Amino acid sequence: MANREALRDLQSRLAGRLQAARSEGVTVAAWLAVQAGGRDYLLPLSQAGEIFPWTGVQPVPYTQPWFLGIANLRGTLAGVVDLAQLLGHGEGRSEQALAEASLLAFNPSLEVNAALLVDRLQGLRAADAFVHNEAAPPRSPTFFGPVHIDSAGRRWQELQLQRLSQTTKFLSIRA
Repeated sequence: MANREALRDLQSRLAGRLQAARSEGVTVAAWLAVQAGGRDYLLPLSQAGEIFPWTGVQPVPYTQPWFLGIANLRGTLAGVVDLAQLLGHGEGRSEQALAEASLLAFNPSLEVNAALLVDRLQGLRAADAFVHNEAAPPRSPTFFGPVHIDSAGRRWQELQLQRLSQTTKFLSIRA
């Protein structure tokens, strides 16, 4: 119970900071850092939407394993995509792991009623948090941006949500 409250507190703080950054025009934080399937990702703040705790989804039959179903997110029905499974390095999660996971909605400006299931929120990151950038790995998906490397040597793959939402794979949920 304490973990769930701590997670909600973190989500609330991140959502508040995200909203403040958008409304004040602050350009210091450029990305929302998340972890999915044991890997680190950076999602552009301009493409990320509201953060929700995992509340379960209504499964949809005959869909891809990475399409978890439909969730009601503040009155909007959104398709829920398991980011790790979509990228090919995730598998099913235990109830405990799901309880610690979050749903990240796409920014409404992208006009995509979808949310990504991520394992952990890692906070906001600014460009100065990284000491080096590399091009996306060869043969990576079109929605992969550069890899950002922080001072500890941790590698963060940038994901362009707008490009992701337009890929054939993302749009083809039928099994």
